[in-house]
Amino acid sequence: MQIGMVGLGRMGSNMVRRLLRNGQECVVYDSHPDAVRALASHGAIGCDTLNDMVSALQTPRAIWLMVPAAVVDQVLERLVPMLDSEDIVIDGGNSSYHDDIRRAGQLRDAGLHYMDVGTSGGVYGLDRGYCLMIGGDDAAFQRMEPVFAALAPGKDSVVPTPGRPEGGSADLGYLHCGAHGAGHFVKMVHNGIEYGIMAAYAEGLNILHRAGIGAHQREMDAETTPLRHPEHYQYNFDLPEITELWRRGSVIGSWLLDLTAQALQGNATLDNYSGHVSDSGEGRWALSAAIDEGVPTPVLSAALFSRFESRGNADFANKVLSAMRHQFGGHIEKSPGGKHE
Repeated sequence: MQIGMVGLGRMGSNMVRRLLRNGQECVVYDSHPDAVRALASHGAIGCDTLNDMVSALQTPRAIWLMVPAAVVDQVLERLVPMLDSEDIVIDGGNSSYHDDIRRAGQLRDAGLHYMDVGTSGGVYGLDRGYCLMIGGDDAAFQRMEPVFAALAPGKDSVVPTPGRPEGGSADLGYLHCGAHGAGHFVKMVHNGIEYGIMAAYAEGLNILHRAGIGAHQREMDAETTPLRHPEHYQYNFDLPEITELWRRGSVIGSWLLDLTAQALQGNATLDNYSGHVSDSGEGRWALSAAIDEGVPTPVLSAALFSRFESRGNADFANKVLSAMRHQFGGHIEKSPGGKHE
């Protein structure tokens, strides 16, 4: 099948390469010509402009957008006037499902099909395949199924769940989740869960990282909570070895743990990272949906707020706390190194 790909970054470029490997014809465009040339060398049809890409595609066209959520509407504003009735536009990025519902209505009025595809797999998707969570109408899904199958991991990627009947596309790594917005709704919750799992690993490993605190001299003053049993904290744990151990037979084993072990193996202190943790929106939207539904999500919300704090967004609040302690008790603020300012 022939498909156009707009956006050839870390995800889009590898998706094109996987499609080419699996016999699909790809017509590609990106605002960075070097990205287009790189994929042309792998067999894609490279285009210098969005108009050239649309012209190069056979009708009815199928065009997959792999661009940041913030620019999807800008791309659609340019793209839609070039398209014909029955063409399909897919947003495979991390858009809000609210936007999908709106865009689907707008494109329907123009005689076009719109699909939202939550795409998980990261930079490893080229070889592992991509988990695809799909929203849109049945006719568009059926037309695009060869592309979804080419991108997905395939049936043999994991052992089937015991007792599960055969025949569903979920076994292959893609699923038509429902109407417009359903794909990104499922991906939104997927990413919220991801935040929580990542936070659990990070917090647990931090406890291990600090388990030698009793072997170090601590300040003894009114501003420092005493460590009553320093003999209980005399450990110097080898985190690369522990995460490697947990990968084998542990109930907390996962691909995220595999990646964590890989990161620690290269640098056990992780001093090549600043600890500034970004979020691309899905965790926020998942919490908003949980509030609308009246569903308690304490783990997901704590994980999201922890990311905010990592970016310095709690600095002023912490200053307020320090100021209040000084006002009511005369407590003198200590520097991060433990000394009084």
